[in-house]
Amino acid sequence: MDNAVPEAILELDAVVVGAGFGGIYMLHKLRNELGLDAVAIDRAGGVGGTWYWNKYPGALSDSESFVYQYSFDRDLYQDTPWDTKYVPQAQILSYLNGVVDRYSLRQHIQLETGMTEAEFDETTGMWTVGTDRGITFRSRFLVTGLGLLSATNLPKFAGMETFRGQLVHTGAWPEGLDLTGLRVGVIGNGSTGNQVITSTAPIAAHLTSFQRTPQYSVPAGNRKLTPAEFQSHRENFDANWAQVRSSSVAMGFEESTVPTFSVSPEEREEIYQRAWEEGGGFRFMFETFNDIATDPAANEEAAKFIRSKIAEIVKDPETRRLLTPTDLYARRPLCDSGFYETFNRPNVSLVNVKENPISHVTAEGIVTADGTLHELDVLICATGFDAVDGNYVKVDIRGRRGETLKEHWADGPTSYLGMATNGFPNMFMILGPNGPFTNLPPSIETQVEWIGETIRHVSASDTRWIDVNRETEITWTETCSDIAHQTLFPQAASWIFGANVPGKKRTVMFYLGGLKEYRSVLAEESLNDYPNFMTEEDALAPA
Repeated sequence: MDNAVPEAILELDAVVVGAGFGGIYMLHKLRNELGLDAVAIDRAGGVGGTWYWNKYPGALSDSESFVYQYSFDRDLYQDTPWDTKYVPQAQILSYLNGVVDRYSLRQHIQLETGMTEAEFDETTGMWTVGTDRGITFRSRFLVTGLGLLSATNLPKFAGMETFRGQLVHTGAWPEGLDLTGLRVGVIGNGSTGNQVITSTAPIAAHLTSFQRTPQYSVPAGNRKLTPAEFQSHRENFDANWAQVRSSSVAMGFEESTVPTFSVSPEEREEIYQRAWEEGGGFRFMFETFNDIATDPAANEEAAKFIRSKIAEIVKDPETRRLLTPTDLYARRPLCDSGFYETFNRPNVSLVNVKENPISHVTAEGIVTADGTLHELDVLICATGFDAVDGNYVKVDIRGRRGETLKEHWADGPTSYLGMATNGFPNMFMILGPNGPFTNLPPSIETQVEWIGETIRHVSASDTRWIDVNRETEITWTETCSDIAHQTLFPQAASWIFGANVPGKKRTVMFYLGGLKEYRSVLAEESLNDYPNFMTEEDALAPA
């Protein structure tokens, strides 16, 4: 007799995968506003998504606090006490936990529960979602909020398994790790590496930065908001959020309409200097002039200014050379809290791994090609993520005719609107491939609200499911590529095109047309009764 415990199968209207900014709002939308029976699952031990996992030293939003939060409930906004320009990780995590409790969502979130597989059944029109906790969900709708930046990208160096110290990735930071008085190595110097290096150097016995590509970074300008600023954000709630939704990058400032070379060199310098003093990476790139991201000559003017600042700040000539970028200023714009100044510290050293590559790892630390052993107690990999599609292709997700999402995306991830992909009916992605490249909370809200309205539309219709047309997905992918190639971003080796993952095909993974235009496309789709989607009846009708 078989004594195995039968697997539990729960029938629902919708399953939400992920409990970060997107999953939390989606669950609220489905349960509290649409009245559907929905649950969220997350492999983490707590809610928060990216902000649950990324607990590394210095973790901070680089969107300003007054627009790095939800806007769907004005009372929630009024009650949020953030009074600094940017928000530390711990405050964001506390905020998201508070949102979960405020809207009575916690009992409908199953933590430490990862999706292992998902399969669509055309006969029943249902998704079956398997988990690693012995629970299977069967639902009409599947919404994935897997996160842009959550599939960790860990480098592979010979001998890593022999390292006697502690090896950590910033995207899976262990609780209670204290770096005080330790010899710390940091691989990577993007946004995360920048924050870790700047925060850790003052407390470490020694910090070694293993840098592949020097980065352009400007000051963050983080500070306490004045009471007047704090009050203004609340009093101008409607105007501020209207501006965000009608802007391109949704960062809470008016983007410049002034071309770089329409002003004198002296005025140009003054504008850059004001932006440097105010702080903010996106402000520097998009609030100063309107062509930094599109015109190589304008881009070089901005890059030249940042290089001049590096030259002023960094004292040692060789360190200065290694920290000074010479390529385009066309990656995700960074900001920092004293990154370049950190390399003036006597306990900080810099290794350029393009000129002096990492040879292998030993029990004691990292050996570089010149034979030097860099002795370490802790090795931190700030090497980013297999961004956008990484979490999707690691799970066996099967749509119509048994096609897997990995097969569907064999030539690179595609979608329509960053939310739907052909052959996977009633599956909607929050921040899927080729969604908008903006400050994320406004884009997340935009997508969740559109997905919610679409689910309401399908639920009220005679069809069981809808599926985006293949031709529409191809056209949207081409549109995203065309827009991206009107900018300089594809010319830089960046994670936003998958360049940080060895062997990964470079592809456009974002819609760079801005939030305003994106929202207008969504409105047109829903107002015209979803012309780019087919119903179950359309899909199954004889040719």
